[in-house]
Amino acid sequence: MTIQQKIQTLRDELNKHNYNYYVLDNATISDFDFDIKLKALEKLETENPAFFDVNSPTQRVGGTVTKNFETITHKNRMYSLDNSYSKEDLLNWEKRVHKILGTTETQYTCELKFDGASINLTYENGQFQKAVTRGDGFQGDEVTNNIRTIKSIPLHIKSDFVGNFEMRGEIILPIVGFNKMNEERLANGEEEYRNPRNTASGSLKLQDSAEVAKRPLDCLLYQVVTSERKYKTHFESLENARKVGFKVPKTIALVNSIDEVFDFVNQWDAKRFDLPYETDGIVIKVNNLQQQEELGYTSKYPRWAIAYKFKAVQVSTVLNKISYQVGRTGAITPVANLEPVQLAGTTVKRASLHNADQIEKLDIRINDTVFVEKGGEIIPKIIAVDFTKRHDSSLPTIYATHCPECNTELVRKEGDAKHYCPNEFGCPPQITGRIQHFISRKAMDIDGLGGETVDLLRKEGLIQNYADLYDLKVEQVIPLERMAEKSAQNMINGIEKSKNIPFEKVLFALGIRFVGETVAKKLAKHFKSIDNLMTASFDELVNVDEIGDRIAQSIVDFSNDLNNIQLINKLKVVGIQLSVSAESLENQSEKLKGQIFVVSGVFHQMSRNDLKKAIEDNGGKVSSSISKKTNFIVAGDNMGPSKLVKAESLGITIISENDFIDKIR
Repeated sequence: MTIQQKIQTLRDELNKHNYNYYVLDNATISDFDFDIKLKALEKLETENPAFFDVNSPTQRVGGTVTKNFETITHKNRMYSLDNSYSKEDLLNWEKRVHKILGTTETQYTCELKFDGASINLTYENGQFQKAVTRGDGFQGDEVTNNIRTIKSIPLHIKSDFVGNFEMRGEIILPIVGFNKMNEERLANGEEEYRNPRNTASGSLKLQDSAEVAKRPLDCLLYQVVTSERKYKTHFESLENARKVGFKVPKTIALVNSIDEVFDFVNQWDAKRFDLPYETDGIVIKVNNLQQQEELGYTSKYPRWAIAYKFKAVQVSTVLNKISYQVGRTGAITPVANLEPVQLAGTTVKRASLHNADQIEKLDIRINDTVFVEKGGEIIPKIIAVDFTKRHDSSLPTIYATHCPECNTELVRKEGDAKHYCPNEFGCPPQITGRIQHFISRKAMDIDGLGGETVDLLRKEGLIQNYADLYDLKVEQVIPLERMAEKSAQNMINGIEKSKNIPFEKVLFALGIRFVGETVAKKLAKHFKSIDNLMTASFDELVNVDEIGDRIAQSIVDFSNDLNNIQLINKLKVVGIQLSVSAESLENQSEKLKGQIFVVSGVFHQMSRNDLKKAIEDNGGKVSSSISKKTNFIVAGDNMGPSKLVKAESLGITIISENDFIDKIR
């Protein structure tokens, strides 16, 4: 046997033992014997560097140091899931699914929703290539070196599973391992970690992968993403992923009705506390992959999946004080400062009280004993008061009348639930908040600049608004606390690079009230430039698809404010993209203006997403379901028969993929 063959044999053997132990939970070798074989492989690899393999079992021990985690754009967006909290919500979701598909014959998968850090793993020709965190869904941080240390993740696949693919999963920290880590920290006089989820997430961003390797992290996989059409169902793809070495939870179930979904929910609502991992709900997915394509996505969620959240755990504690926070839009949020209490694995000290109406409705007062739960097991909230424990001397809560930061008198418009501080350009948290929003990932995505630094720059008098960022010089930034020359240069470079961010993201970054990501895209596409938008009348704005009175009035108010006009003029001078690029306009037309399309079936020349984009780029609108308003159906192979019947009954024109391409050519 050659040296190369010896090395490969040892690698295969160690990979098999890792799989047996960490995936199957069935050790077939002692730890001592495993270590002997691993040391033998390390010795051979050291003596024969020509046969180095980054995916060798010896590389799982870590040792690589990553100082800056590179931001990577996801090839396929990582959507979040729409949440439901009742069986009625699930029934309504199923009705929407049946309406779009035009059939009631739908299978579902039910999977436990594990509470950890989402991860996207890329494989090419069976070899693990990179791992990227979910981030904002569009882009995340590359944490490949750290992920290699997790032994339940296969580093290469020896089979004909699929050629190039992505595996989506959750990095979790088993409860036993988490408790052991905390025992060790207490013994060393260190503060305990707060909960398994945050600890797992934080582990992925440790700079030294050797430290990550010491933590008992695990990875549970829940989705295969590939352009290959080898498998017809989600369940089939996961079953085959498990066979080739991925740790796919065996708790997944295939069901044929919503009643069976309810049975699964009821079963695990009772059994969830016996699991070795934390879970906060059930994920229900349409099983057929073609039906998933038919259903598509909203701007935030896949229509073919929904999360059912278990009823939140409740605890009682004492409300010590009510404080008030000021958001970037001036919105005032009352916050309950609580006697610390353990809730769903975390120590809760604060909870949102939402607004004055909520305080009055629940009659919440200082020193009350209150019941607290986590909304969707994420954000703590007060749900009730224990009136049996209220003191006789208790007084009703009087809501704040002035801003806690700048002492400006608060205002509350008719029909608005919140109070606002109107001192938009003089209230410190509003100034900082708008700049922090401006630099965020979904907006200008400025590397090297974080929230704390923004606050420091403002306090030092270097910036008063987001346009001031473009006047900063390296020599001004270096004297700041915890700022070295290299980090100062990185910040200035990141600010300069942001001048290339496209107009739709710049529009979102401006922080116009009620203008979120989706609305910003629609406005950018319609008006093409900031000048056209800011000179548009109220009537012109409400005539834009999906722009209502509230958004239109907010844009008019923004455009008429002298401070905002000056900010926009300054952004123009420094070279920010305040109009749609010529390159983008080249691919757009009004050929399909006013026409509504439904895309259905399997296509060969264009992907479904490319088809939809082509419709929108040419002025058309894509609808998820057939109605009287539908003008055309672009039909591919295997279009649902019920959709065909409905289209024919409504007299809707059905065109092929080639017909559509001819239409926009």
